[in-house]
Amino acid sequence: MAEGKKGFFGRLVEGLSKTRDNIVSGMDSIFHGFSSIDDDFYDELEETLIMGDIGINATMSIMENLKAKVKEQKIKNPVDCKELLINSIKEQMHLGDNAYEFEHRTSIILVIGVNGVGKTTSVGKLAGRLKESGKKVIVAAADTFRAAAIEQLTEWANRAGVEIVAQKEGSDPAAVIFDAISAAKARHADVLICDTAGRLHNKKNLMEELKNIDRVISREYPEAYRENLIVLDGTTGQNALAQLKQFKEASEVSGIILTKLDGTAKGGIAVAIQAEYGVPVKYIGIGEKIDDLQKFDADEFVNALFDIK
Repeated sequence: MAEGKKGFFGRLVEGLSKTRDNIVSGMDSIFHGFSSIDDDFYDELEETLIMGDIGINATMSIMENLKAKVKEQKIKNPVDCKELLINSIKEQMHLGDNAYEFEHRTSIILVIGVNGVGKTTSVGKLAGRLKESGKKVIVAAADTFRAAAIEQLTEWANRAGVEIVAQKEGSDPAAVIFDAISAAKARHADVLICDTAGRLHNKKNLMEELKNIDRVISREYPEAYRENLIVLDGTTGQNALAQLKQFKEASEVSGIILTKLDGTAKGGIAVAIQAEYGVPVKYIGIGEKIDDLQKFDADEFVNALFDIK
């Protein structure tokens, strides 16, 4: 496991190289290009963070924190601000103590998000992770809009060695969830993970569908711990924030799976999301293999972003 973790960190460092070029090189030139800490210095830093997709709210919070620490510690040299800034970014991203509470309870996880972000793949990988940790897992193929999604999830379920509940293409997604809940209860599953549709061409229908699924879960499985994870594509930057906003209107979102972080210049969005909506990134994905989805670690992510060994 330690070896796998190390390998994942190495790939994360590699995957964030474009983001690093986008943010960190600009910062370094600011730290070394200024002889004193003044308004111009702060303005340049602020601009670099915003341009790196860290977002306005997160940037303002990071800068306020930085300024307070500089004043408190009476720092005069801009280079000495780097570590403070890195720590400030880490503080922005720390998860709460019960971020993974669903791992210790009988749970139902609803996985939502638009098509193309890696949603069905993430369901499969998450099922594999939980199965490996000793959980009895069932997955539900409630994205009945696409036959390909049902086939893809069946393939992932086989790969992860977990059971799947599915119906034919075009079935009522809420009916699939109903069947899956019955199966989870009968087979004493620890975790039920539900894939959902992600089409946005008719947003109203999609959101109604999610609300309907929500009602079925509340009615049929009130004793289960609820976790609603949205899958966002790390390459889409600020667009990911817009997607989160839309889905939050239909469903309570408790966490984020951020995918495709390998090779994006917009990895700073991981910081922005948490500051903007208070929804934590819980998992990150950097590849196609079943173990390429890992729990989010704020320290590890920021260290990879700044290439700190």
